[in-house]
Amino acid sequence: MRRSSRVLFVEDDEAVREAVAFELRDAGFLVQAEADGNSFSAVVESFRPDIAILDVMLPGRNGYELARELRSASDLPILLLTAKDAVSSRLAGFSVGADDYVIKPVVMEELLARVRALLRRSGRLADDVLEVGDLILDEPACVVRRGEEQIDLTAKEFALLDFLMRNRGVVLSKLQITSQVWGYEERDPNLVPVHIGNLRRKLEATGPRMIHTVRGHGYVLRA
Repeated sequence: MRRSSRVLFVEDDEAVREAVAFELRDAGFLVQAEADGNSFSAVVESFRPDIAILDVMLPGRNGYELARELRSASDLPILLLTAKDAVSSRLAGFSVGADDYVIKPVVMEELLARVRALLRRSGRLADDVLEVGDLILDEPACVVRRGEEQIDLTAKEFALLDFLMRNRGVVLSKLQITSQVWGYEERDPNLVPVHIGNLRRKLEATGPRMIHTVRGHGYVLRA
C-alpha cells in the first residue's frame, strides 16, 4: 500500500496558490505549497513529492529553472502552469524536462485530470483500496472492514482514517491532520482528538489498538 501522492506546488499568486492547494487537498493529495523557488532544493528533499506543479512566471528563479534543476536529479513528473499559450512557450517547457502543462486561468477539473494521468503513468498514483493489517478501506465503495466486520463511520471519520492509512507509520501533527481532513479554515483545537477518540472506539471494537498517540507530536497508525 502506498501513501497519498504528494504534490509540490509553487505559485507566487497567493489567491491562486491557496485555491489550487485547497482543491488538491480536497481531492486527497498531500500538498506542499510554496510562493517561490528560493528554498526549492530543501523542500524537495524534505517533502519528497511525487509530482511538481510549477508556475512559469515566478519571482527570482522561474519555473523553467526549477524544472531544469528537478529533471537533472529526478524523473519526477513535472507539470507547468503558464499564462502563455504560444507554441514557443510550450516547447521551452518541454525542453527543460516538463511532462505537461496547463494554461491559466486554471480549470481544476483539467488540472486534476492531468495530475492523475502523470502520476498514473509514473506509477506514483496512490491506491484506492488501502490495507493495513486486518483493516481495509475501500475508497470507491466507501466501505471499511476490520477482519470480517464492516465498520460504520461518519464522512469525517472515513476521511480521517483514509488520511491515517495512506500515511501509516508516519507521525502526523494535529495541524497536518486538520489541514488535510478539514481544511485550513478550521481552527477548533479539540476537533482532532475528539474524532480520533471516536475512530479508536469503533476500530477497537473488533481488534487491538491501531491509532497511537505520540505525546507532543501527534498521531500515528500502525498495524
